[in-house]
Amino acid sequence: MMDEAEQALAYAEADFSASNELFMDLFRALHPGPFDGAAIDLGCGPADIPLRFASAYPASRIDAVDGAQAMLDLAAAAIRENQLSTRISLHCKYLPALDLPAKHYAAVLSNSLLHHLNDPADLWLSVGHSARPGASILVMDLLRPQDTGTVDELLGIYAQGAPEVLRADFRNSLFAAYTLEEVKQQLADAGLDNLEVRQVSDRHLAVSGNLRPV
Repeated sequence: MMDEAEQALAYAEADFSASNELFMDLFRALHPGPFDGAAIDLGCGPADIPLRFASAYPASRIDAVDGAQAMLDLAAAAIRENQLSTRISLHCKYLPALDLPAKHYAAVLSNSLLHHLNDPADLWLSVGHSARPGASILVMDLLRPQDTGTVDELLGIYAQGAPEVLRADFRNSLFAAYTLEEVKQQLADAGLDNLEVRQVSDRHLAVSGNLRPV
């Protein structure tokens, strides 16, 4: 949890544009055409995904959830700067956030949250609670490398010259991330096994699909 202001600022100032745009491309493939409903972003951080989503879908409304107030402070500033305060609402909550509207959202989004949670079931419980039947689900996260050598290679490619706090966080996150098979088991345990799990980059996996009607 990035509660430290210095850590949150370093994260917000880092260039995650490639992975965040990959996330948006995956959503466009999952949900072709316009989107004019309510979306929720679980683990929004400094709100780059909600901002991109709001720009791509001008009729959408987004609830952005994070457990770190330091992140939400940065998110609030970015949302004000982009004049999107009427469309993006921030919520400081830990998952599972079962006090948020149930079966309400037409899209449930999460990027780079899963590996941060003490219990991954908290994310999948939140997804099932929040999504209305047929909702578009997209969860992207890091994919755990096969060995330490691959971790070091990825650090060299994507964190060279980055502040040490980010290098350490990226390294720890790679080791904390899950494999495809582990995520498939998590989904089976949560009753979400109709969702697809696949590798989408050299360091990311994605869970996508539509919530199965009860």
